[in-house]
Amino acid sequence: MNARASTLLWLAAVSGGLLAATSAHAGVFDDDEARRAVITLRDQFNGFQATASQRIDQSSKAQLDMQNQLEGLRQEVARLRGQNEVLQNAVDTLQKQQKDYYADLDARLKKFEPQQVTVDGREGMAQPTEKPEYDAALKQFQSGDFKGAGNAFSAFAKKYPQSPYLPLAQFWLGNSLYAQRDYKGSTTVLQSMVSANPSHPKAPDAMIAIANNQFESGQKAAAKKTLETVVAKYPGTEGAQAASNRLKTLK
Repeated sequence: MNARASTLLWLAAVSGGLLAATSAHAGVFDDDEARRAVITLRDQFNGFQATASQRIDQSSKAQLDMQNQLEGLRQEVARLRGQNEVLQNAVDTLQKQQKDYYADLDARLKKFEPQQVTVDGREGMAQPTEKPEYDAALKQFQSGDFKGAGNAFSAFAKKYPQSPYLPLAQFWLGNSLYAQRDYKGSTTVLQSMVSANPSHPKAPDAMIAIANNQFESGQKAAAKKTLETVVAKYPGTEGAQAASNRLKTLK
């Protein structure tokens, strides 16, 4: 082998060694980079995982807080509804009490207002106190207290000059005076009653009472004429029949 050949072989050997060394060094470098990349990814993952866990915890806490707020709102709504129901019941109760109060007040006021009444078939407006006072006076007459009845009927006539009970009050006043032998006073009252109410159901009886006053006063002719007027003016009535019967006793 010549020198040139030896030199070429040596260069080839050196070159191979260098290549082998270079390849070995490159392999070591790649593993370190990969290791660092893995470590970096792992750290990033751990950081992401920690951040995600923290965010999840924060989200859970926020959700829990929201649920607590919602529950608080539900309780507040329930409380307000309860208060509203109580208030509504109170309003309903007050409205009913107010309605009952005004109904009672209206009923009380009506007791003091004139009312439509029918007395012996004749309609008229009467004060609530008229009938009780009239009935009380009539009860006195029926019990034989003619003086007390006369005073009561006289007071009634003055107090209620427009009363539908006035003709009756005058009729019984005239009879009360007759019972006390005040024939003149009785005749005056009864004539006033008949003149103002000629068609009243008690008018024939009032005229018969006038005739009795005249007869008791010694005015027999006047009494007879009054009875004849009753028969002529109120034919077919019980008063006319009673006057006819009375006329027979005067003959």
